[in-house]
Amino acid sequence: MVSASKLRRAQEAAEAARPYASRMTEMFAGLALDPEEVSHPLLVSRAAKRAAVVVVTPDRGLCGGLNTNVNKLGWQTVQKLEGEGLSVEVVAVGRKSRDYFTRRGVEVSRSWTGLLASVDYSDVQEVGNHLVDQFMEEKFDRVELVYASFKSVISQIASVQTLLPISVEQAETEAPAAPFLFEPSEEDVLGSLLPKYLEVRLFQALLESAASEHGARMSAMDAATRNAGEVIDKLTLIYNRTRQESVTSELLDIIGGVEALNA
Repeated sequence: MVSASKLRRAQEAAEAARPYASRMTEMFAGLALDPEEVSHPLLVSRAAKRAAVVVVTPDRGLCGGLNTNVNKLGWQTVQKLEGEGLSVEVVAVGRKSRDYFTRRGVEVSRSWTGLLASVDYSDVQEVGNHLVDQFMEEKFDRVELVYASFKSVISQIASVQTLLPISVEQAETEAPAAPFLFEPSEEDVLGSLLPKYLEVRLFQALLESAASEHGARMSAMDAATRNAGEVIDKLTLIYNRTRQESVTSELLDIIGGVEALNA
């Protein structure tokens, strides 16, 4: 019931953020279609030696297979990057992801908890600034994001996407029909737009994860309630049968005793 009351607000927030994220991608596409003329460190794809995997999960359980699916995809992503010869560490957003990877001996370089309880853009900026700073300092050469994409109350899909370096090719798929005019220059706008673009993608991922948490918990608790009802019905039936057998046995004993006295 609690998740049902929170789900509507979380779902509305996730859906409301999608047009903004789409428009931001469109603007970025209009700005960075020609990487030879406009360059930025966040666009540079360098030889990868170190990678970070950002895994977004809730802080609590009781939400079906949501945490398991996201953490499993995160673990597969870590193994894939290690198979490519990269040194991998995890940036955990959520207690469940932090504990999962800590138990498996994966280095958790930074973790945040409590962000999905009330998704705030300032918290997203903190995460985004950390990732940008680490990437600019070449402590990370590649950053992957793993989170739960909200589809419906009964469908939350674990997804992975590359955060850094920012891919111009991905943005080009949503290029605007008409070009943008930038003042003072594309380079100046790019310097502020790219970190903002990264933050928006993180913000959207956290909103999707928050809606997924409430949807998954609502479905899991609904299923648990139905299962509990079925178990109660079965136990009630067993109890009634056992009681009836006991009563029948006592009646047979009484009848047998009466017949023995009459004989």
